[in-house]
Amino acid sequence: MKPKVIVYKKVDQRVLDFIQKTCEIVYFEKLDSNTYPAFLHELKNANGIIGSGLKVDEELLENAPHLKIVSNISVGYDNLQLSALSARGIMATNTPEVLNDSVADTIIGLILSTARRMPELDQFVKTGQWKTNLEEPWFGIDVHHKVLGIIGMGGIGSVVAKRAHLGFDMEILYHNRSRNRDAEEKYNAMYCSMEELLKKSDFVCLMTPLTPETEKLMGKREFELMKESAIFINCSRGKTVDEEALIHALQTGGIYGAGLDVFVQEPINLDNPLISMENVVTLPHIGSATYETRFKMAMLAATNLVSGINGEIPANLIK
Repeated sequence: MKPKVIVYKKVDQRVLDFIQKTCEIVYFEKLDSNTYPAFLHELKNANGIIGSGLKVDEELLENAPHLKIVSNISVGYDNLQLSALSARGIMATNTPEVLNDSVADTIIGLILSTARRMPELDQFVKTGQWKTNLEEPWFGIDVHHKVLGIIGMGGIGSVVAKRAHLGFDMEILYHNRSRNRDAEEKYNAMYCSMEELLKKSDFVCLMTPLTPETEKLMGKREFELMKESAIFINCSRGKTVDEEALIHALQTGGIYGAGLDVFVQEPINLDNPLISMENVVTLPHIGSATYETRFKMAMLAATNLVSGINGEIPANLIK
């Protein structure tokens, strides 16, 4: 009898075909109030689950006595209670590296669109306001030759540094738990304290994973340290930022603008002040959302899943 796995997210048929060679699949394209009871029923004798966003904690694991592996189709894993998984000997995996380029593209897009006010000017043209040469009140700010501060110089941060330094001649500052010698050598990135980074950077890009230590990492004090002319970019997780402090900084002119792909609540509430601010570019968490990258992520997650089910150590085991 084949081991049983639950796929709880819509994936390409090629991913399902790959898993099905080894496992029996129970497939839920989406988990909601209608499908969740059936999911819990199937979980009772499942050996593996694959998807993204599902909170896997003590309560869920009480319903999964035969579970061997949880495979996340994402680089982030703040949805997983690792201590509970480890206590039960259940493996957990994610999909690092494969999405680095696509997320870095999104970050560069946010930097450019915020600095050059592209969404505003798009509407300026489409609503018929463009009747003469563009005047100074609509001007943006340059990106090239500016200082980019990256908080979290992991795989994605390194690709952002590459694009920024080699493509836009930007000076790179970074703060990380450990030195990234490779980025220092290739992109002339300078390691510094977070306080120094915030004070000197024209663009501050937050790319840390969400952990108890990084929750609300950017708060009132941090935004006050930034230049009034600086732009804040967040493509990590919404909860790494004190959203009220960010809103205050934007409303009071403490910083110039923000480019955001993530929020504390997703989808964002329509009464959130961020979505009515002209100096904020808001995206619906599209960091890795291309057909090519999402397929690669799902296939990597499927490979991790099958390896774990077969008793092997998956390539992307979270430690």
